[in-house]
Amino acid sequence: MARTRADDFEQKQNAILKSAATVIAERGMEKASMAQVASHGGVSKALLYHYYPSKDALIFDIIKTHLLELDHAVSEADDRAIPADARLRKLIWAVLDTYRDADNEHKVQLNASSALNDTQKAEIRAIERRIVTHFCDTLAEINPLLVNKDKPLIMPVAMSLFGILNWMYLWFRDDGKISREDYSEIVSTMMLEGIKAVG
Repeated sequence: MARTRADDFEQKQNAILKSAATVIAERGMEKASMAQVASHGGVSKALLYHYYPSKDALIFDIIKTHLLELDHAVSEADDRAIPADARLRKLIWAVLDTYRDADNEHKVQLNASSALNDTQKAEIRAIERRIVTHFCDTLAEINPLLVNKDKPLIMPVAMSLFGILNWMYLWFRDDGKISREDYSEIVSTMMLEGIKAVG
């Protein structure tokens, strides 16, 4: 007979992922151990291995869960009923708001993806492509000149935007004088003013 899931399975799993992201982000992929993850999360190694048979599986689920949350937030923000300028602002805010309290998961995504196998990498890339497509479609609507077969600019512009968003965790502090909302407006304004001049 198959073993049934406990009612709090997902709650425990999410707590393990949060704790594991902290350990891996602080110690690095190579130095972090399953024993350290279990100790930090206040669970036994046996319970940890019940959820994740290996550190690689744990890393994959941290990255996948983080990106799926981002994918959901961006999809919700991609309102085609509003002008593209306003939509870009919503998309940028969706990313920055999802990154709130997720610095450790974000660090694992950026630094530990080498632990993934080819199948896992393909799954992660598919999620990332969905996220980027929302932005590319909006950027192209704002400035159609970005979509040019002879001089394709849409991806360099989109990746430049993600470069700004993805590395803010290195310097931004939510308790600083500039709020996350303020920063979202700064990035949105810079991008909108710059995008229209590109091409």
